[in-house]
Amino acid sequence: MSRLDGNLFVLSALIVLLLAVGGLASGGNYLSVYNLQSMANQVPEIGLLAIGVMLAMCSGNGGIDLSGIALANLSGVASGLFALSLFPVDEAPVLFTLTFAAGCAVVGLLGGILNGLLISRFGITPILCTLGTQMFFTGVAVVLSGGRSVTIGSPDALYALGNGLVFGVPASFVIFIGVALVLGGVLRFTPYGMKLMLTGANPKAARFSGFPQARIVTVTYAISGLLAGLAGVIIAARNVNVKWDYGTTYLLIAILVAVMAGVRPEGGYGRVVNVVLSAITLQLLSSLLNFIGLSNFVRDFAWGALLLCFLAVGRFGLVEQLLIFFSPRRGKARASKT
Repeated sequence: MSRLDGNLFVLSALIVLLLAVGGLASGGNYLSVYNLQSMANQVPEIGLLAIGVMLAMCSGNGGIDLSGIALANLSGVASGLFALSLFPVDEAPVLFTLTFAAGCAVVGLLGGILNGLLISRFGITPILCTLGTQMFFTGVAVVLSGGRSVTIGSPDALYALGNGLVFGVPASFVIFIGVALVLGGVLRFTPYGMKLMLTGANPKAARFSGFPQARIVTVTYAISGLLAGLAGVIIAARNVNVKWDYGTTYLLIAILVAVMAGVRPEGGYGRVVNVVLSAITLQLLSSLLNFIGLSNFVRDFAWGALLLCFLAVGRFGLVEQLLIFFSPRRGKARASKT
């Protein structure tokens, strides 16, 4: 059993445990439909950015995308200003929403391609490259907006993306799960997924395999940028305004989600399903602490403890050892010895 299966087991168990504890501590209110919908509505922003971080890590070479939230904010600001210059929000809500969403996707994709080209073609270390582009994207957003928030408003179509329900499930969460399923399938069943993991796990073998590693890295960061653009759409849909400094803590949380999901920073290993479960776990924990009235300092302590726990699980294979110890085959072996 692989290391990632161990993380999957722990994350699934934690979700069940947090739901049970929350339900008992709140007399069932924590498990109310409204509260579950509220928690699900807060997952996609972080979740999309965390998947982008995961993809960058899987590419190896110390790969990581630090520019995600800055690019999401730039996407919202630039696309919002562009869409507002073309369509009055109240008179053409559908056209405005389509233009805004397409603009966010384009800006996010271009930003991701820029990251990918700088890393793959110019050999810039990923962490330094994306740190630089993070500041660049933030600076452009500040210049475009004059440092002020840009009022997008809440046209019906855009509002439905961020606050609407699909069969009782928040629309943004449905979008997040749909994106996760598509990317999970791409990584598992397509040549791109195999080449990405090989590039991260064994760059020398990937080089001798003959496929274009630079293209794989560029495509990977382009997808990460596209996810940031989609996060920018959801951020705008959930808020009336978009601003260059929204979600200043999102970067560290996205990295925490990826690490808890078992993604190896050295590259070559990562599963989208684990990232989804990790994002849900953090949201359940954060909401539970808020629900029982504990401060944000306690939340930070709990997140740190979780991070250390998952690092230990990954480093020493604790879950795998327990599963092997209690496996039926081992039990039969012990019985035969006696």
